[in-house]
Amino acid sequence: MKTMNSFLRRLILSLCCLAAVSASAAPGEPVEADRIVAVVGSEVITGYDLRTRLDAALRQLQKQGTPLPPQDVLERQLLERLIMERVQLQYARESGMRVDDVQLDQAIGRIAANNKMSPQMFRLALEGDGIPYAAFREEIRNEMLMVRLREREVDGKLVISDSEIDNYLAEQKVAGGGEEYQIAHILLRAPESASPEQLKKLRLRGEEALKRARAGENFSVLTAAYSDAQDALQGGSFGWRTLDRLPALYAEAAAALKAGETSELLRSAAGFHIVKLVAKRGGAAPASVRQTRARHILVRINEVVSADDARHKLELVRERIVNGVDFAEQARLYSQDGSGPKGGELGWLNPGDTVQEFERAMDALAPGEVSPIVQSPFGMHLIQVMERRERDVSDERQRMNARQTLRERKLDESYQDWLRQLRDRTYVENRLEER
Repeated sequence: MKTMNSFLRRLILSLCCLAAVSASAAPGEPVEADRIVAVVGSEVITGYDLRTRLDAALRQLQKQGTPLPPQDVLERQLLERLIMERVQLQYARESGMRVDDVQLDQAIGRIAANNKMSPQMFRLALEGDGIPYAAFREEIRNEMLMVRLREREVDGKLVISDSEIDNYLAEQKVAGGGEEYQIAHILLRAPESASPEQLKKLRLRGEEALKRARAGENFSVLTAAYSDAQDALQGGSFGWRTLDRLPALYAEAAAALKAGETSELLRSAAGFHIVKLVAKRGGAAPASVRQTRARHILVRINEVVSADDARHKLELVRERIVNGVDFAEQARLYSQDGSGPKGGELGWLNPGDTVQEFERAMDALAPGEVSPIVQSPFGMHLIQVMERRERDVSDERQRMNARQTLRERKLDESYQDWLRQLRDRTYVENRLEER
């Protein structure tokens, strides 16, 4: 709802200020109440919330070696991101989405394992860095909620038609090539029902950012200062992508740029955009792909089996295999994957068929070699490469790749449109803008 009962709104603000005073004041001691910087639906964002996020962002930018934008500019950008997070979290909870403690503990266990720590050691390390463990848990819970919300509301509803695939494959035959582009972008998000005055103000802000970019200012600094995108503090980078894996608007702009150049100010339904081509590489696309025939043994991590337990179990299995025990026999005995009864056989795998952690480890192996313990989102693996071959890409595989490419191209556009519509449906009062 865009409107809210004024009495209810005043009551929420009063309660928040009262809570802030009560939490920080000793009996009889006068204090200054924490001010409200924004109202989002039925919740408030306080100056303390913003300062906490600002301190974290400053540490991140300093760690990256990125020159810092003016603090008031960074505050405005961070508050907008806080608002967008609250908008999504409120919608998720109102629609019945939950992340229970078991799922949360599993996720934190995976984070700890990735840092080569037990959950207990990881908690002590966080607290040693001054990060309250309870606050960290809620931050991870919120991140999981937003990921699931996006999967349900955007990813799961995106449809790629056969005609789109046909058109894409026809374009690829004409275009040829296969160059990869590294781009960075700035997004100035416009409300869905923006007034001419709002759009004029946003355009002027975009033209100011473009002028500074073309004058040679650090683009990472400009993304932190101007961009409303979620990747603003990471320099707005898309990484290396072929043109067909970029949003159509960005692909068209990048194709016309030389490395180091910046596009004109671009307009879309989401708002205004600036695209910078950082670099370009590559040439003709390969006519064939390298396929790998592999097998694996999987031990899953859950509330009963910790990451350390799974790793220890597989280390014993690996030792037996290295000493001559048959891999397939061990897979049938110990693997918790559906491939276990088949001796762990996964068949012929194409690039992209498995998760990144698995594929990276598999690609590093010679035929016959057994990997060290590999962790992926599914658990702990032992991998053995059996053989490799080069194969032409079949029509079926081409269509599968085309569908995935079109999804990647459309997902970001769809997500930004959905975010904009969700924000416009939510009551938001930004008090920094009112100052």
